[in-house]
Amino acid sequence: METLNYLLDGFGVALAPHNLMFALLGAFLGTLIGALPGLGPANGVAILIPLAFTLGLRPETALIMLTAVYAGAMYGGRISSILLNIPGDEPAMMTCLDGYPMAQKGKAAEALAISAVASFMGSLIATIGLILLAPLLARFALTFGAAEYFALFVLAFATLGGITGKNPVKTIMAAAIGLMIATVGIDNTGVQRYTFGVLELYEGVDFIITIVGLFAISELLFFIEARAGGGKSEIVINKLKLSWKEIVAILPTSFRGGVLGFIAGVLPGAGASLGSFISYTLEKKVLGRKGYFGEGDPRGVAAPEAGNNGASSGALVPMLTLGVPGSGTTAVLLALLISLNITPGPLMFTQNADIVWGVIAALLIGNFLLLLLNIPLVGIFVKLLSVPPMYLLPIVTMVAFVGIYSISNSAFDLYFMVAFGVGGYFLRKLEIPLVPIILGLLLGPEMEKNLRHALDIADGDWTVLWNSGLAIGLWSVAILGLILPYLVGPMLRRRMKAGTETRD
Repeated sequence: METLNYLLDGFGVALAPHNLMFALLGAFLGTLIGALPGLGPANGVAILIPLAFTLGLRPETALIMLTAVYAGAMYGGRISSILLNIPGDEPAMMTCLDGYPMAQKGKAAEALAISAVASFMGSLIATIGLILLAPLLARFALTFGAAEYFALFVLAFATLGGITGKNPVKTIMAAAIGLMIATVGIDNTGVQRYTFGVLELYEGVDFIITIVGLFAISELLFFIEARAGGGKSEIVINKLKLSWKEIVAILPTSFRGGVLGFIAGVLPGAGASLGSFISYTLEKKVLGRKGYFGEGDPRGVAAPEAGNNGASSGALVPMLTLGVPGSGTTAVLLALLISLNITPGPLMFTQNADIVWGVIAALLIGNFLLLLLNIPLVGIFVKLLSVPPMYLLPIVTMVAFVGIYSISNSAFDLYFMVAFGVGGYFLRKLEIPLVPIILGLLLGPEMEKNLRHALDIADGDWTVLWNSGLAIGLWSVAILGLILPYLVGPMLRRRMKAGTETRD
């Protein structure tokens, strides 16, 4: 009953006219960003964070808008998968298997509509799961001490690459770089570290500057290197002829995919890629010879879309309740929370209940908005694929520069952002992931604070870090998180690759 009351209060926040307007804007912009191959939800949210500061949005409005961008980008990733056979991001890869063959058969509109319905179902199921699970997990997290929180942060880093990650060693290297950057500034004992006498570094490195530089500016540098002047040729969409019978036929598939996706999103290190893959594979086994997967089966479109959208909402559970992001995009959202002086974790459900429940209610509303946007406006999103990047990326860069300058009115921050952009460009060339750097930068200070606190209480005795059953459990899962990518990861990636190659 208490949860229902909080949710009703959240609807009061989400349905405020200005919050509703920015949720709609976020959903629209997110879908556009998701439709562009290569950008993905993490880049989309990072690029639009400066817009929130430029507009001077209240914390709950900014978070509602960027959460809507996240959900919209997950929806939008299917457009280029179905029409161009180019996944908008990694989780959308499985959608290519049956979405593109449907488009080749002249059923592109049906494939896009089915994916929109399945995405809606997956997100709706996961948001309901978030409403039910998050308060319970938040209450459980209140039992954590300093040692348990330190073990939890180690677990976050250990499972960061996930079992679909390409190179666990490079993931650990990236996390170490993030932790090193986090040590810059004055520590809690008043000692200066790596400031080199630069006044602007005394307070440490700003999360938002780092994120915008690593994501938006590095993307611009890649564009300059590629000199991609032209867009894709415009795609012709057939007239939508989807019957209620066809929609009803994909509902069981969407339900199963949404549940599996939510579980994958909540699990540390699993993420939307795994949710998408498991949903598609299970559906293929459940239907067996009744389906024609890989040849344009509508259920082959619905399963991965429900899975990856379910995972995106599921990843918000550990971020909101424990302060540990469940995906790259939630790491960026976590940075936004910290920059707004909001401490994520179990206390957020009491100290900032209006923001938490406002965002959860906005997710429910956003799902309906996205469904309404995605079916009638798909033609607009498709036309975007034919716009040359030479017109799009300068706009993105302008938003980034204006937004960062509006935060502090300091030219130093702009130089720093460009420096991180150049660094991000070289790291991406070396195939070192950027999200672990962000996570190291975000969790590093809290990780250090909890380690110091635990050791102070125990008078320097390191065994305090694994003295409780809960801490031992977290350490055990962390060790499994380090080992599993080497055992399961290569096999899973081979199967995902084999699936796409077989269809090709």
